[in-house]
Amino acid sequence: MKHYPAEFKANAVALYRSRPGATINSVAADLGVNTETLRNWIRAADGRRTGGRAAPGRPAEAQGLEAEVLALRRRVGELEEERDILQKAAKYFAGATRW
Repeated sequence: MKHYPAEFKANAVALYRSRPGATINSVAADLGVNTETLRNWIRAADGRRTGGRAAPGRPAEAQGLEAEVLALRRRVGELEEERDILQKAAKYFAGATRW
């Protein structure tokens, strides 16, 4: 199974939507991807299910938002760690220049 970057998927969906009268088959052939793969990307972009199951009682959009929040929290943690390292390095070098 091939894995495509999110940007490629978004561009493929945008390309399909920008061509009035184009078929999924023709756009998929132009891009060299499977027709069903492109169809699933379009459904996902529309917020429709692509065969996966949403958790009971929660819409797929809520799950997507929760996943985004988790990813953003992870990124904030990484950035805070990088900031702390840089602060420690700045203190070290500031102390090393004093005689």
